[in-house]
Amino acid sequence: MHKTQLFALLFILLIGTACNKQQHFISDDAFRAEVEKDFQAKQAALPDGDLFTVFNQQMTPEEKEALTFLYAYMPIGDITDYDGKLYLDNIRSSFKAKEEMPWGDSIPEEIFRHFVLPIRVNNENLDESRMVFFDELKDRVKGLSLYDAVLEVNHWCHEKVIYTPSDARTSSPLASVKTAYGRCGEESTFTVAALRSVGIPARQVYTPRWAHTDDNHAWVEAWVNGKWYFLGACEPEPVLNLGWFNGPAYRGMLMHTKVFGKYHGPEEVMLETDGYTEINVIDNYAPTGKAIVTVVDEEGKPVSGADVEFKIYNYAEFYTVANKKTDAEGKTFLTAGKGDMFVWATKDGKFGFDKVSFGKGDATIKLDKKPGDAIGAVALDVIPPVEGSIAVEVTPEQKEANAARLLEEDAIRNKYVATFYTEEKAEALAKELGLDPLKTSDFMIGSRGNWMEIEKFLRENKNNGRAMALLDVISAKDLRDTPASVLSDHLNNTTAILTDYMPAKEKEGFEDIYVRYVMNPRVQNEFLTPYKKFFAENIDKDLWDKAINDPMALVDWVKKNITIKNELNSQRIPVMPMGVFKSRVADTGSRDIFFVAVARSLGIPARIEPVARKVQYWKDGNWMDVDFEAAVQTTAKQGKVVASYAPIKALQDPKYYSHFTIAKILPDAKLQTLNFERRGNVDMGVGDTWSSMLKTPLSMDEGNYMMVTGTRMANGSVLAEVSFFNVEPGKTTSTKLEMRENTDEVQVIGNFNSENKFKRADNGEETSVLATTGRGYFVVAILGARQEPTNHAMRDIAAVKKDLEEWGRSMVLLFPDEKGYQNFDPKEFGDLPSTITYGIDADNHIQKEIASAMKLANASQLPIFIIADTFNRVVFVSQGYTIGLGEQLMKVIHKL
Repeated sequence: MHKTQLFALLFILLIGTACNKQQHFISDDAFRAEVEKDFQAKQAALPDGDLFTVFNQQMTPEEKEALTFLYAYMPIGDITDYDGKLYLDNIRSSFKAKEEMPWGDSIPEEIFRHFVLPIRVNNENLDESRMVFFDELKDRVKGLSLYDAVLEVNHWCHEKVIYTPSDARTSSPLASVKTAYGRCGEESTFTVAALRSVGIPARQVYTPRWAHTDDNHAWVEAWVNGKWYFLGACEPEPVLNLGWFNGPAYRGMLMHTKVFGKYHGPEEVMLETDGYTEINVIDNYAPTGKAIVTVVDEEGKPVSGADVEFKIYNYAEFYTVANKKTDAEGKTFLTAGKGDMFVWATKDGKFGFDKVSFGKGDATIKLDKKPGDAIGAVALDVIPPVEGSIAVEVTPEQKEANAARLLEEDAIRNKYVATFYTEEKAEALAKELGLDPLKTSDFMIGSRGNWMEIEKFLRENKNNGRAMALLDVISAKDLRDTPASVLSDHLNNTTAILTDYMPAKEKEGFEDIYVRYVMNPRVQNEFLTPYKKFFAENIDKDLWDKAINDPMALVDWVKKNITIKNELNSQRIPVMPMGVFKSRVADTGSRDIFFVAVARSLGIPARIEPVARKVQYWKDGNWMDVDFEAAVQTTAKQGKVVASYAPIKALQDPKYYSHFTIAKILPDAKLQTLNFERRGNVDMGVGDTWSSMLKTPLSMDEGNYMMVTGTRMANGSVLAEVSFFNVEPGKTTSTKLEMRENTDEVQVIGNFNSENKFKRADNGEETSVLATTGRGYFVVAILGARQEPTNHAMRDIAAVKKDLEEWGRSMVLLFPDEKGYQNFDPKEFGDLPSTITYGIDADNHIQKEIASAMKLANASQLPIFIIADTFNRVVFVSQGYTIGLGEQLMKVIHKL
């Protein structure tokens, strides 16, 4: 063959091969084969319910590979609870964005596969947001660079959603738009969804717990030209790598993200599961150190396969932020910010613990303890990473332009919010339908953008006296994203058969039991679905008849018919009850929710008890425990525990989840923190302070327990203590709740001129701090309106309103400018102290003076709070994000 002809043939073959390669969504043959293998395993594990019919539709080879990739690694519920068409539509929209957006060709295959294509971000219910957002955003970002497109998408997000705290269930992106606000987990889920909709790689980053203060936070990272940048979700800044949390993140100990599927990126892998790869991204934010933990037995020999939990002190518990297993040499490791963690190691029912200081050394933990052992109290000084901030350059002009845009975006969002229900409209609806006006106002105003669905529900069921009762037992978030059809299903398809089944002595209180534990669709943190009619039509009549006479028949049916495969739902996202019934496969948590849902559908009161999270059903006037793993069902025997407490000067009555917690030591020696908290346990008759819980004997299940107490200092460090006690059936255990304290007197830490002038917000007059406060101590603060740290601070201050008013001294709360004050609504934060005076620090003179005097690294990071006196002495300062600010203020005030 002629050389020219040979070259031509080879060229044709190469072109053909390249074309074939381009048809693959996954070009790597080995990885593609692995995905196919995992997909086949998923199919084999879910043989019931015709869950994979979407693969019968016509699609391109590339679409089929992408769909295979999603199904191979998505959790059970995403397969059982959603039509496969949703995933195919999302895939096609993702490919369309890749084709139409100018940066589409620049996104590497692996980055696109893991950070653009996946729909799920957190534990949200899935929706069609990708297609909706693409249509709204595509023209807005098409002419921009990838960097500027990220900023622009975040501006669009701010037009739709602002921060407001809520419960742990994550609303879908479209529900967040409808509501117009969400907590940080929802804002970041929404923003990731928006970025991915236009083909921008994005991921949600969590610090599972802060080390220097309570709470956690979530934000977004976006991939731009080979590098990951961070941004505050729905909180636009002029540049990337800038947010109010730059300072707190520098003090962070762990930031992580869950990457869909099997991921082989450059980051440190913390955990690999059948559905996701958890990676550690702390190096992007803070100075770090690596700690090696060695686990040994009582003889000092290495223990392989031990579970090692790294825990951060937060909300008065040691909260697990990373789970590791030891290797053959008994070793494991973690990279974290340079602070302290508590490490708890277990194997074969034995445990050991120690404190680890990252960057200062390694630790060896001996498994020489078992549940029930007599262990004395152990004091722990927990030190967080040092203060600092992530450096970023931004000009005053950029800040000014960004601030102007924020006001415009607030106006856009507020125009939409103005269409929500008002008190006047709610009062008219209540009058029309003959309803309680106060309750109606609460429900309709609380429903936000979902008001049409709640109004529809009330109108369609105006003659049903339990309609309002149903709205009263679901969560505040349920009001904001539940369709009327779901609520009507539970109102109108809940059997009343147990009215006769209940003993006569219980009938008087049965209405409350019926509403809360039979009619109520809310079981735990699952998305509400209309399952009552479905189960009425699909549960075998014979099972129904047996179960209403003996609920154990339902327990046995669930044990026999529902297969537990926790590995198929590694994210523990609740599978909807109908999905469990259809697939006959669930993780343990979804199985528990399913049991309660079916029991309620049959008219049997059931719940997941909120303190120890036990599954229970009501029979003969008592709550009966359910243990699906036990051969014989028994309800736990109980004893009592009482704790003495000697008050320290700054704390008369310690609060659960603020100053102390109790964890049960399970038979495998793992810890389960008990959920004693008033907000979630009104039905338990348990308060959330020492005096309401432990001053008098408290009934608890028999077993072994660990108590954690902690006094948080102003610098973020904690004086902690762990102690252990056992509860025996029929006996009362006495223990001690001890709050460690630093008895040092309050120290003067800086100076502040009380003659400083500001403009009062109420009358526009210029006055001084001294003229406002009079002689003595006072609080001065600089606030950042509509900023998450300020929102937290104001709620914390509202929580100690009574204490601050009893103190009787003035609080001067200032804003950097008039716009900030106009954008601030004190009604959002509850009942604030009457001692507050609002004002404007017009030339930022006070803000600059405080920053200079207190040597604050970033003068613009808000809020800033000080306690000072008219001798110009500062005794307390707090800047930025601080949970429990009100309590910190009171600790200092009590010492003055």
